[in-house]
Amino acid sequence: MRVLDVGSSIAATLIRFAGGASVNAAGARPKEPITIYEFESCPFCRKVREALTSLDLDARILPCPKRGERYRAELVERGGKAQFPYMIDPNTGREMYESDDIIDYLYAEYGSASARPGPKGAVPLLTGSLASMVRAQQGTFVRRSKAPEEPLELWSFEASPFCRIVRERLCELELPYLLHNIGKGSAKREAFVTRFGTMRVPYLLDPNTGKGLYESDEIVAYLDATYAR
Repeated sequence: MRVLDVGSSIAATLIRFAGGASVNAAGARPKEPITIYEFESCPFCRKVREALTSLDLDARILPCPKRGERYRAELVERGGKAQFPYMIDPNTGREMYESDDIIDYLYAEYGSASARPGPKGAVPLLTGSLASMVRAQQGTFVRRSKAPEEPLELWSFEASPFCRIVRERLCELELPYLLHNIGKGSAKREAFVTRFGTMRVPYLLDPNTGKGLYESDEIVAYLDATYAR
């Protein structure tokens, strides 16, 4: 089962041409993390997460799996509809739907508009949808859970097949988390090694219990034991 899980996650990365593996356009740094309402298997959300890795941006993730109630209702009240992704930038006051608009904004504000990757349109949507199909729609539907008092923290980068497995479960359990993007070439890698002793992701830190974990299967087991109902 573990072999199939990892194998399908590697296939999802290959289908997306390893998008979100490295930093290539980081510019000005925001003082506060961007907030994103999203769910892991959404192909439009995937495009935005890839851009976050490329721009070396951290993000406050509010997972909105289908049939979820914790943040979906909150978004409808705030934005008027349950459409994903939805971005809030507390640094500028900007809020928006539409993945391409969000990516254009992020590259203009925190990178370089000329470095914005293409293409837009059907191709990334098709490959993003295929990646979700390969993963059997994991990270799509809610699992009952109890909410943590404080958001968790995850060091990750979008293309990592092991990080994906952890993000999927965080999404399904509707667990909010601060996503520290740390792709290849990230300026944050040195600080990560200094703090934790090695460059290995995913790394999950739960401030509610003080628990820190590396291995994706161990992280998923911990999340289930601690938060699933």
